[in-house]
Amino acid sequence: MNGYYGKFLKVDLTTGEIGDLPFNEQTAREFLGGCGLSARLIYNSVKPGMDLLDPQNPLVFAAGPYVGTPIPMVSRSSVCGVSPQTGYWGEATTGGVFPFRLKAAGYDGIFITGKANKPVYLLVIDGKTEIKDASKLWGKNSYQTQELIKKEINQRGLSVSCIGEGGENLVKYAGVMNDEGRTAGRCGMGTLMGSKNLKAVAVTGSQTAPLADETKLRELSRQFRELLIGRRASMMEYGTQGYMETGYTIGDAPARYFTRTVFPVHRVTAISFRRDYTIENYACFGCPTMCGRELKHFKKGPDSIDGPEYETVGTFGPLSWNFDKDIIVQANQYCNETGIDTISAGVTIAYAMYLFEQGVLSEKKAGMKIEWGDGKTILKLLKMIVKREGIGDLLAEGTLKVAQALGADPETVAAVKGLEIPMHDPRNTTGMAISYATGSRGACHLRGDYYSFDLGSRVPEYGIQAFDRFESKGKSPMAAKYQNFKDVYDSILMCKFANATPTQMVDFLNAITGWNVTTDELLVIGDRSMNIKRAISNKLGVNRTHDHMPGISIAPMKEGPTAGKSPNMDVLLKEYYEFRQWDWETGKPKAEKLVSLGLADVASDIWK
Repeated sequence: MNGYYGKFLKVDLTTGEIGDLPFNEQTAREFLGGCGLSARLIYNSVKPGMDLLDPQNPLVFAAGPYVGTPIPMVSRSSVCGVSPQTGYWGEATTGGVFPFRLKAAGYDGIFITGKANKPVYLLVIDGKTEIKDASKLWGKNSYQTQELIKKEINQRGLSVSCIGEGGENLVKYAGVMNDEGRTAGRCGMGTLMGSKNLKAVAVTGSQTAPLADETKLRELSRQFRELLIGRRASMMEYGTQGYMETGYTIGDAPARYFTRTVFPVHRVTAISFRRDYTIENYACFGCPTMCGRELKHFKKGPDSIDGPEYETVGTFGPLSWNFDKDIIVQANQYCNETGIDTISAGVTIAYAMYLFEQGVLSEKKAGMKIEWGDGKTILKLLKMIVKREGIGDLLAEGTLKVAQALGADPETVAAVKGLEIPMHDPRNTTGMAISYATGSRGACHLRGDYYSFDLGSRVPEYGIQAFDRFESKGKSPMAAKYQNFKDVYDSILMCKFANATPTQMVDFLNAITGWNVTTDELLVIGDRSMNIKRAISNKLGVNRTHDHMPGISIAPMKEGPTAGKSPNMDVLLKEYYEFRQWDWETGKPKAEKLVSLGLADVASDIWK
């Protein structure tokens, strides 16, 4: 099987049993790898009403057919399972060098069940696996853990994916960290990892999956790299934070917990970070774009510290009405050290500030004042969240649980299916609103980044193009197709900043595998992936009522570029369901739709 080994490593932490989980070429062609293939493998383990932290809830690390090849911007891997944060399908992806090392270890992924009776970590080198004692690593931060394992094993090329204190303490939005500050951040995959007493996964090797046409693949890769180098200037200079000024200009950067889009943007632009800090670039393995930021000589922390990306600057900055960049940098670093998602953490803290202002969260209940823009309080709350102390114990559960515990109006919860809304305001484009409402993992700005169409993105091969960003009618079919296309990225495993066309993607895939996949088939693969994930969430209780945008996120603004605008969710949802062939009453994919995608077993299961 070209491009694959045809097997996952299978580990039961309860029994210590280690073996192989094989899959065939048809399954590979139907789901590719990464998140899509993980969903197929996880599906039968999902039971209605299951305990989210049950030891048998699988945790799956996965690579894809692109990983380990000469193609640039493909050092990506996924971490998937039922989300402890939302209770539904959960997935996250990461970069760095870990994905290449995972594939080089001789597996397409790792399928983990069970719970160890003490802290452990997995060591996988060239197909040989050990479950090793991690008792001395428990309590160490993510950077220390990576360094200590590398020192202990002393194996060249070893890469470590691990949890910090957030995962150990089961903060519901704990992520999985690798290669210093890279993270699979969303959906609480670090929480699931911590529930299994699994501190880390360390991998390396010298294995390579066979290629159907290596000469052609290298030439395609060379051509693509030249294209990337030609358009990388902005990302190299500013990273994702370069979007802040653009987002502000079009009303896409939310502030003061989604109630404003007008704020002193000049204080948190990428240019202001460049002016006030010494910043160097770094890249994931094999990437010419180098969007990573590293701050040097930071006066309030280590000499070298991770630079925050756009989402993090947004949550700990304007969303919390904080414009002290030092606080934002420190908050980002603390989240990386302890392994928690900066989006969910920042949105939850901003929500606490909002509820405090509204009088729903009292000073007595909180044990302190939680006021807008108080940087010291942001840092204090982060520590309380990670240690689950005081009000931090509640905030560690996320915005939905905070609202339920305090009796707050559900329409003030800036989350979809329990996953907090990222820093792209859904009033900016109706395509983003429907993408959030129906996203496979909840509110997600990457599995259908429709806001990018306002900036010139197009996918003409699928007829996906921009029109009036405030128009609701006719938007959903394009948003759904775009979700399908972007879902392929997380299965084939390619960085979304690569902006490859469907033709480029199938050319790469066919050179790797020897298949004859067409661009139309590629979109069907994304559709299949979206629908099996939806079916998993349906089994866990999702229905149409969960495809809901909260009022706090779509109520018309009184000022700014989106003043008076709000997406018509009724129109958007009805068109979306019709295009997807989802049942309006239950929110499930129709049986005939699933059968047409080759998912007859899923149809029989969810419609029995």
